[in-house]
Amino acid sequence: MAHLFISAAHKSSGKTTLSIGLCAAFKNQNLIVQPFKKGPDYIDPMWLSRAAGRPCYNLDFHTQTHNEILNSFAHRGHAADISIIEGNKGLYDGLDLEGSNSNAALATVLDSPVILVIDAQGMTRGIAPLILGYQAFEPSINIAGVILNQLGGSRHESKLRAVIEHYTDVPVVGAVHRNPDLNIQERHLGLVPSNELASVEKQIQSVANIIKDQVDLHKLRQIANTTASPEYQPHTVEQRKLEVRIGIAQDAAFGFYYADDIEAFQQAGAELVPINTLTDKQLPDIDGLFIGGGFPETQMQGLEDNTSLRTAIHDAIESDLPVYAECGGLMYLTRSISWQNKQCEMVGAIPADTLMHTRPQGRGYVKLAETDKAPWPDKMVNKIINAHEFHYSSLENIDPELQYAYEVKRGHGLNGQHDGIIYRNVFACYTHLRDVENNHWVSRFVQHVRDFKAKK
Repeated sequence: MAHLFISAAHKSSGKTTLSIGLCAAFKNQNLIVQPFKKGPDYIDPMWLSRAAGRPCYNLDFHTQTHNEILNSFAHRGHAADISIIEGNKGLYDGLDLEGSNSNAALATVLDSPVILVIDAQGMTRGIAPLILGYQAFEPSINIAGVILNQLGGSRHESKLRAVIEHYTDVPVVGAVHRNPDLNIQERHLGLVPSNELASVEKQIQSVANIIKDQVDLHKLRQIANTTASPEYQPHTVEQRKLEVRIGIAQDAAFGFYYADDIEAFQQAGAELVPINTLTDKQLPDIDGLFIGGGFPETQMQGLEDNTSLRTAIHDAIESDLPVYAECGGLMYLTRSISWQNKQCEMVGAIPADTLMHTRPQGRGYVKLAETDKAPWPDKMVNKIINAHEFHYSSLENIDPELQYAYEVKRGHGLNGQHDGIIYRNVFACYTHLRDVENNHWVSRFVQHVRDFKAKK
């Protein structure tokens, strides 16, 4: 199973842009490209999915076991010509001293050759000890090639190639020169989500053309083909009859959804009905509603202007429509969003107001314990749910009578102690859940919707 792990010497080395370009460049060669992303992330996978033409799947030690990661990787990648795994942060960066959740650890689990992206601005001879140090730090890691990034020109490239060839045994498989066409607009989470930009395909193809000319795609395929295939047992997932219709907000404001979570809805017997919160005037015929994360603050004027849909959602909630909302979805359901000295009205179902800040209010991995208020509880008592959060907003003027589904054991959530607001049949939290072996939240939510429909 041919695959490459694209990592970097440090964060912000350009590996995401290069991974996007590689996916698109290989796809342009009529290859089936399967992208993966390490860790909890929505934005990079959106770009990688568009570039490869296939859904990108996350591989995350915090929410998945090693076996689950291996099975997901083998299941998704076995039919592809090449799989591209994009790392997060630097190759050896991690949460603990041993690097148990680092990119290097994942490369070891997957037996992946690593392509090290190095931002070589201002570097010449000093690049050799950098590469030698990365090789020596964990000798078992197969650093199979380097891609030099942000080069100043052909003279700079020649010097670096000569130094690397003289002092190391690592091949240079790409030398990418500084180019404004490689710049993709960024925000505090990294790249601007691809669902917000009209020029996505043009940008991706521009990056792919540069990568095609400055990276040795043939050599990368040779390296990828040296990998052993993980054990793969073909399996079919039983599909339930589609018994309920669940609306899902998918537009420029909301787009943070895991690909395997979306698939889990159909497997649980739910048809997902897309809703555009900026242009749709009424709710479709649905039995439940799912509003995921995103950046509603960037679209808050458009969200406010769509009064009819906000009213329809508010009325549906007051009629006890089952609703699950995460982060941006939570913000949308509050009374208002305030950002950059401006306030816009939102749905107004949750008795609180959203205030944007300049610094993150909650960031990273979280651990949650369900309370007895959880609306679709897990049957396992005292189980800890591993998930993640990343939000620059907080809730103000919260109704003190609100009840919460979670106690926060690690992380911030709403206030460092609680997350998961319960209001009527709404469950809304800052935490992003993921449907994995230890937390099949999708089937529980769908069953909740199914039960409510039956009672109606």
